[in-house]
Amino acid sequence: MLADMVRVLSHAKLLDVVDILLVAFILYSFFRLIRDTRAYQMAIGLGIVGLLFVLTRWGNLVTSHWLIKNFITYLIIAIIVLFQGEIRRFLTGIGSGMLRRPLTLTSFHQKMPDLFLAVEYMAQRRIGALIALEKGISLNSFIETGTRVNADLNKDMLVSLFFPNSPLHDGAVIIQGDRIVAAGCLLPLPASHNLGPEFQTQTRHLAALGLSQETDAAVIVVSEQTGNVSLAIRGKIEKMAGQDELKNRLLGYFKK
Repeated sequence: MLADMVRVLSHAKLLDVVDILLVAFILYSFFRLIRDTRAYQMAIGLGIVGLLFVLTRWGNLVTSHWLIKNFITYLIIAIIVLFQGEIRRFLTGIGSGMLRRPLTLTSFHQKMPDLFLAVEYMAQRRIGALIALEKGISLNSFIETGTRVNADLNKDMLVSLFFPNSPLHDGAVIIQGDRIVAAGCLLPLPASHNLGPEFQTQTRHLAALGLSQETDAAVIVVSEQTGNVSLAIRGKIEKMAGQDELKNRLLGYFKK
């Protein structure tokens, strides 16, 4: 086998090398996308199936190889079904441009203290809130479902938008860079989820999870029942132990 690999490499052309590097880049980007999600475990399972296919062929295990070969016939359909959310997010990321607005992200970092102050204030007073922070994938389609605000990101504005009985308090606020772009926005609910019992009846948490499954946005949720703060990223939602954990998670995520 080693001799075959050496022979293939010796006859490789420049376009073959480019082809291999392109495939490697696509695979690397996809695994980065599904990292820390349930889809990552599914990808490992599919990898094991591929390894069994090779081993049964080398070992001349006719029956086992025949079963796995027939299963692989439907593998493309299985991949589309299992990874539909990740594939949609990957393609959306390509379409919106993953390397955009470095200056906007810098200005967002400068406004983060105001964001944390607003979240802490609302958590202490159990004011429900749903805040979506745009990263690389555009949230313009969700902005259109709400009311344009186009205001500077600051504590008082955020708190006023979510204050009980205000016209826009039930929807989500979407932030682009250092601007509060829209409020009262509708976010997608996930087709399926595996939330813990503390999230089961929380529509805000479901909406946060749904948006994080479809985009790379980070979504902050403040529960009006408990005052707990949760963060949804990459299709996972977790309750934050405190403001320090929220800060560290957000800063680490937006630096990537």
